[in-house]
Amino acid sequence: STESQLTTRTAHKRISSNMHRFFQILAVVAVASNLASSPIAYALSAASKPMNVAVFGGTGYVGSAVCERLVKRGHSVTAVSRRGVNPRPDDEYLSQVNWVCGDATDPNTVRQIINKCDSCVHAIGLLFDVESGLSQFNTIVSGSGSLPGEKSTYDAITRQTMFNVIDAIEKKGSFPSFGGNAKFPLCFVSAAEAGWPDVPLGPQVDKLAPEWLQKYLVAKRAVEARLQSSSKIRSCIYRPSLIWDWTKYDVLPVIPVFNLASAIGVPFVDKTIRVEDLADAIVQGIEDDDVEGVQRFMQMEELAARD
Repeated sequence: STESQLTTRTAHKRISSNMHRFFQILAVVAVASNLASSPIAYALSAASKPMNVAVFGGTGYVGSAVCERLVKRGHSVTAVSRRGVNPRPDDEYLSQVNWVCGDATDPNTVRQIINKCDSCVHAIGLLFDVESGLSQFNTIVSGSGSLPGEKSTYDAITRQTMFNVIDAIEKKGSFPSFGGNAKFPLCFVSAAEAGWPDVPLGPQVDKLAPEWLQKYLVAKRAVEARLQSSSKIRSCIYRPSLIWDWTKYDVLPVIPVFNLASAIGVPFVDKTIRVEDLADAIVQGIEDDDVEGVQRFMQMEELAARD
């Protein structure tokens, strides 16, 4: 009958319409799936939560690598150092960094920088301070070839500058840009040797270390303790052993020795890490709320491999 024919046609139209919608949904899912694994998705995810990041020691070996990767991830970066100049002016990413000449031992300077940022990296450091008697060797062992100033002691360069950063963060009060009770992300480049007291015979080995190394570690450990006691900071403490890349000819010969010793379990020797991997791990510490506490070489390698 005519009525049954109309009913059949209506049913066919509904089925056709539903099938059309179904295939539209499948198409959208397929496109989304392809997009999620594409380079575009990487850029979108990086830009989804842009942050204002302060990098103290930004012109240094580690600091400049961190600045480069932060910019690649879509963040706004302010790099603070004594020189305050781009170490690689022709670099596409470093040219987008705000380079600031400033003294991190001055609390007011640090406060002005921190008040404009919502995350921070502390990569200021030196192996031989002015009291070590070995400061002339910094041009060799330093990746950036810098020399310490007249007042550049381990206490001033490591402890005082970092305490200034911590004080400035804690005086900021709340961090509304994070929402709720979120903590301020702060990454600190410490040293593998700072963890010696945590292993058997560590305190004894500490006492056998030369005086300059003991002072170096006292400053690092003071910072670590202060960070771990703060309730307003999500601290990521990186403890690298030797840091290198293929241009660090001074350490390249000993890299295999360190790595082999670490692999077979020689005490007090950690596997080395490439500066690129350390920088990637630090960026993950800034971006990922789940990253917190001490990061040894195995954690740093895992963080660097996430992307």
